[in-house]
Amino acid sequence: MRQLTIERTAVIILFMLLFALATRIPIDTDTWWHIRSGEYTLTQGMIYADPFSFTKAGEAWINHSWGAQIALYGIWQVAGNFGLAVYVAGLATAGMWFVYKMSAGNVYLRAFAIVLGAATAAVFWSPRPQMFSFLLSAVALYLLHLHKREKIDRLWLIPPIMALWGNLHAGFSIGFILLFGSIAGEILGRIFNPQGENVVSWLGTRKLVLVTVVSMAAIVINPYGLQMLSVPFQTISIGALQNFIQEWNTPNFHERQNWPFIFLLIGLFGAAGASKKRLDWTDFVLASGTAFMGLLAGRNVAIFAVVATPILTRYVDAILSERGWVVQPVKRATPRMARLNMILVVVIGLLSLAKVLLVLDVKTVDAAQRDYLPVDAVEHLKGVDGEGTMFNSYNWGGYLMFQAPDIPVFVDGRTDLYGDTFLTRDYLPTASGAPGWQDTLNQYDIQRVVVEVNSGLARALRDEPGWRLDYEDKLAVIFVREGQDE
Repeated sequence: MRQLTIERTAVIILFMLLFALATRIPIDTDTWWHIRSGEYTLTQGMIYADPFSFTKAGEAWINHSWGAQIALYGIWQVAGNFGLAVYVAGLATAGMWFVYKMSAGNVYLRAFAIVLGAATAAVFWSPRPQMFSFLLSAVALYLLHLHKREKIDRLWLIPPIMALWGNLHAGFSIGFILLFGSIAGEILGRIFNPQGENVVSWLGTRKLVLVTVVSMAAIVINPYGLQMLSVPFQTISIGALQNFIQEWNTPNFHERQNWPFIFLLIGLFGAAGASKKRLDWTDFVLASGTAFMGLLAGRNVAIFAVVATPILTRYVDAILSERGWVVQPVKRATPRMARLNMILVVVIGLLSLAKVLLVLDVKTVDAAQRDYLPVDAVEHLKGVDGEGTMFNSYNWGGYLMFQAPDIPVFVDGRTDLYGDTFLTRDYLPTASGAPGWQDTLNQYDIQRVVVEVNSGLARALRDEPGWRLDYEDKLAVIFVREGQDE
């Protein structure tokens, strides 16, 4: 009990609160096609060609997230929505633990920075394979941190981690960004500040290069071989992602959820400027590079949080030390203080558990999912007899694939499969009701349309001869061609 000092109590409370913060209702529309893909992989075998849509049926598809999808499907089968929420909270909290381990200063400084970093990264957290990328990016950076700052060589762990990562999510590219950024930073450090603190030797830099080369070879150990290396490049080359998909857009800083990113970025500038500590070149390369990535696409903000949070603590800690504002940790607590700390841990733990259970109450989850997903429309769709191809909203394709697996979708969240031409020529103009939308529906012989109630296509179909409204609620509408069997 006497080991339970106020500092240790603060750490325990910090991560209990982080877990509660990271627990959220599964409403991400992409979650469901990942679960469906995991189920298909387990029951039918590895996917090499699209089995889910009718527009791309049989076309080659590199399912780079197959391992994570199997995990998601297993979690869903065992624990449903509760399991998905715990999956997100568990991986998010574990990732932030490695960020905490990299951070400098006393417990209170670290806790403040971790809360800011977690608030920055939280916009990214959802039950998707990318959560593995969040955790593994923190692990990879931690191993680089040990090599550079603690003089502990665990770099040999990076290639097997990259091999695993290459079978979980195409975010393995983040690992290479961290490796290449570290190599570039250390080269610059050796050139411009060779006597600087923690600058890696040329021998150590050569080892980083070797580890990077071996890691690239390790990525090839997957069902798709060398093709896996091309997936990140193919993905970022899709113009429709940057133009129309929110997570690939520049963050909207009018939304308060993006303000922690601003605070972390400004705080990093201020701390580095106010401290007498010289800016480390590797810190500069990694922080500026990931900040640039985050400013380009919101989905990259989380990796900036992983990189920037420990750097922030190093410079704030230097500022405090320069001014003599150092809080000495308590080595042992008195019996009375230890008991009080234990009571505090138990109370906060119970409150955190209550928050998790309240968020994941069955009725609360059902109400939230009905606000974001076409739950009732899909139930209606499953109860309708009749065949015919379906045009559906991009956002709902994954949910339809999951809940109505017998009806092939027109499009879903697999932008790497559909590509720019299909999305910008066939899907987006049609969904918006732009001139010529009838041609697309005729070209694909569409018999049923499932889209948002206020979409351009829904408004156009209300006045279009030959189509009738089959279903409508506050979120979705279903139109069928006249003559289509009910």
